[in-house]
This record gives sequence, structure tokens and C-alpha cells, in this order.
Amino acid sequence: MRGDRRNGVAGEAVMRPVVALVVLVAGLVIALHAQSKLLAPTGTLRASFIATNPVQGRVDPKTGATTGPAADLTRELARRIGVPSVVMPMPDAGAVLESVKNGTVDLGFLAVEAERAAQVDFSDAYSSSGAAYAVRTDSPFQKSGDVDRAGVTIGAITGQAPEVYVREHAKNARVQSLPAVPPNAEMGRMLLDRKVDAFAANRTRMEELVRDVPGLRVLPDDYMVTLQAIVVPKGKAAQLAEVNRFLADVRKSGFVLSSLNKAKVAGVKVAPEPGR
Repeated sequence: MRGDRRNGVAGEAVMRPVVALVVLVAGLVIALHAQSKLLAPTGTLRASFIATNPVQGRVDPKTGATTGPAADLTRELARRIGVPSVVMPMPDAGAVLESVKNGTVDLGFLAVEAERAAQVDFSDAYSSSGAAYAVRTDSPFQKSGDVDRAGVTIGAITGQAPEVYVREHAKNARVQSLPAVPPNAEMGRMLLDRKVDAFAANRTRMEELVRDVPGLRVLPDDYMVTLQAIVVPKGKAAQLAEVNRFLADVRKSGFVLSSLNKAKVAGVKVAPEPGR
């Protein structure tokens, strides 16, 4: 009898951690399922970004493959919640906004901007980047503050954060807003032909412009700092909270830094923690 009792007690002792492990695993599976249904209700995590913005990502012109921070973050989030992902390049910020609002995608990648925040909800930022002016090599401008003068024309892309900023803050210069991002050769020709005196965009894009087009340079200081974030449909508080938890982890772990380094985007840094 005593041996049976001892064996029974020993058996219970062995089973307790097994049962606890089963309960833990079951809880994790249930939590993962709930998370995937929240973030990817169709069973695929769908995201959009601006195809012409290298700070967010790039599209291979031959294969159509997407790379860069937007693609990396989407795929990592999808891996964590156990679903496939699709990353959709869009022509401009307006198209990204619309794709989120109409449910074509679950997440969008955009620079934080007040007008947009009235239409979608922004996550905490994952990266920060400067916006700068490209000018002719012989331009008299030496710093950003020199550009806002009477008789100066600034080129920019309609609706993008750098354009919104100069349109709202330029007091003396005229802002010529273009409807779409022109190829670098065309953008450079606008400067060299003196159709514009400066071009305003994120520093990454302007550095790539001056590498492609001789006779141009980028002013050394940034006239504004842009924060890149993820957007979700308005009012989706639970979805936004999950995205923010994910971004907090990938900022801290070095994942975002690794993605930025791999993308080789000039002047882009990991965003500071919220509140700092």
C-alpha cells in the first residue's frame, strides 16, 4: 500500500509540470491565433508603402521584389503571428492612405503628418530621417535657412511630408508642388535648367539625386526631421497596441537598425523611444 501511495505521489509530481506545459502551450496557441486574427483577419498580413520613397523601401524594376524597412517589418511581424505576408508598393502617400482606409491592406507605412492623422491612426515611430534641399553646385545657398528668399522657387512632391512642411513654413520663396515623383534625371534637369532653385525631399532621396546627376549638391543641414511609422484604420485601438508592442521590441532588439543598415539609406536612424 505504501509503495502504491509513493508511486502515486511520484506520478502526480511528474505529471504536474507536464500539465502546466500543456496549458502554457495551449494558451500561447490561443493568444497567437487571436493576434493573427486581429492583425491579419484575412489570414495574410497585407501592407502598403510608397514605392518611390527609399526610406520606406524599394521595388526591383526587373523582378518586382520589394526590399527595405517596410518589407522587413511586415515580414517579421507576419512570421511572429504565423501568417504569410504581402507587401504592396503604392505610387504615393495618398494611395497608401486609401489602401488602409478601404481595407485593401491591414497596415500602411507613412511619414507622421498631422493632416494624415485625421484619416488614419499612427503607431509609434520606427525610424527618423532628415529632409534636405538639393541645389546647384554654384548655388549661393550654404544652409537650409538661406533658401526661403524672395524670388526663389522650391520644387517638392505634393502631399509628401517634406512638401507639406515647406508649403506651410516658406514665407518668401515660392513652392512648386509636383503631382508625382519624377525620375532623378528629370528632377536634376529642373535644377540645372533653373526651373527651380532648390528641391525639397528626404535626405536619402536627395543624396541619391546628386550621385546620379553631376552639378548638384545637398545642403549639409536638415530643414526638418521626419518620423516613419505604421498606420492602421482609424479607431482600431487593439490593432494599434499590438503594432506598438511589436515596434518597441524590434527597435530594442536591433532589428530596425539592421534593416536600415541593409537598405543603405543615408541619414536615417532608429527612432527614439516614445516620450524621449
